[in-house]
Amino acid sequence: MAFLSDTIARIKPSPTVAVTTLAQELKAAGHDVIGLGAGEPDFDTPDHIKAAAIAAINAGKTKYTAPDGMPELKRAICDKFLRENGLTYTPKQVTISGGGKQVLFNALIATLNVGDEVIIPAPYWVSYPDMVLMAGGTPVPVLTSVASRFKMTADQLEAAITPKTKWLIFNSPSNPTGAGYTRDELKALTDVLMRHPHVWVMTDDMYEHLAYDGFEFCTPAQIEPGLYDRTLTVNGVSKAYAMTGWRIGYAGGPEHLITGMRKVQSQSTSNPCTISQWAAVEALNGPQGFLKDNVTLFRRRRDLVVEQLNAIEGVTCPVPEGAFYVYPDISGLIGKTSPGGTLIDTDETFAKALLEETGAAVVFGAAFGLSPNFRISYATSDDLLAEACQRIRKFCAALT
Repeated sequence: MAFLSDTIARIKPSPTVAVTTLAQELKAAGHDVIGLGAGEPDFDTPDHIKAAAIAAINAGKTKYTAPDGMPELKRAICDKFLRENGLTYTPKQVTISGGGKQVLFNALIATLNVGDEVIIPAPYWVSYPDMVLMAGGTPVPVLTSVASRFKMTADQLEAAITPKTKWLIFNSPSNPTGAGYTRDELKALTDVLMRHPHVWVMTDDMYEHLAYDGFEFCTPAQIEPGLYDRTLTVNGVSKAYAMTGWRIGYAGGPEHLITGMRKVQSQSTSNPCTISQWAAVEALNGPQGFLKDNVTLFRRRRDLVVEQLNAIEGVTCPVPEGAFYVYPDISGLIGKTSPGGTLIDTDETFAKALLEETGAAVVFGAAFGLSPNFRISYATSDDLLAEACQRIRKFCAALT
């Protein structure tokens, strides 16, 4: 008799974590590996944020807080939503968790019943479908393409909605593509949603502050106020503030939904780390000027990677509007053979051969629901990116 549950059988481990772990293991074993899989900035948390955490420790602010976060951080989050997004939430409409992933998970656990459908534009962050499956729902991928710049159209959304649809999970700028929806593109989607009042929106805004070339970030409830009462606006401090390991995510939404999510968290992890919460207060309330410097740095890295990849025959790499990922299409390489003798019949075999033969670690596109592609995180140094791109170019040029 199987000991593990049917739920565990329905899901798979995170491929991005697996690639990063393998790269770390190979490097520890003495191999020359450049890891391009991790979705986290390579620079340190800003000093004023670290100082706030140290001050909290020294002041003895190390006890439990309310299950879904302390009042001071909830107030800072309310202020942030109003200041940056034009959204008015009260502290009772805010939840704080151990990272954005837990916010999404809590919401799905709190709302999904067996048979409920969740629309997820593909390519998608690897955890979305598996979290839906864990909560008993059915993920409904909507495939985009290079031609659409990896953006779902209003017609595609309309066609995907059924009477069983409960949520649309929306992510802009996107992991893994960096694609960002313009106001007009987002308005077209929200117009569809306004015709289907049973569909809620879970918007993952984690890359809000990483936008380039004049791209203007906007979030669904900001574009269409009529969706306010059925939107969960999710964000966090991980990416913009280089606080991935601090594990603080948050969301604003209707009070009855937030109450249900609080109940889930109270019986699972309870409150997120108190010290991290005080650091997040400073992140949201403190100086924000460094964010522009980070955007300048990431844009330079993006341009470097896109230029190098588009110089490879058989590879097409759209220029992303935000985040710190590129998602090149490798249709022109499928069917070729690597110098080491591997037949490149999928993006997974491409990524495996690339790692084994060059030491460049990328994540294969099938993990994100759209092939044949691979994802590069350019949240690493210019020198490492240049070297990795050179290895990828040599590898692709040697395919026969």
